Amino acid sequence: MSDGDLRARLAAGDLDALAGAYDEHAAHVYGVAMTVTGSRGAAEEVTQEVFLALWERPLSYDPRLGSLRGWLVGRALHASAVRVGVGG
Repeated sequence: MSDGDLRARLAAGDLDALAGAYDEHAAHVYGVAMTVTGSRGAAEEVTQEVFLALWERPLSYDPRLGSLRGWLVGRALHASAVRVGVGG
């Protein structure tokens, strides 16, 4: 399934699409968050936050601008940096 198809399914409220996105990308999101925060707990919270944002606002991801993985990892980097106070 393409990232655009996944986005459309998420926008339609398809929980299976969210589960598929999680299965495919959660390890990358968690890895980034763990690297930045150095905390398993914080990394788990960031991962949850990133996928919750995808579920609540799937149209904020635009597949014309890049991959879903890139969008998720970018959100994870931002959320992790905020947690550790980088750039604040």
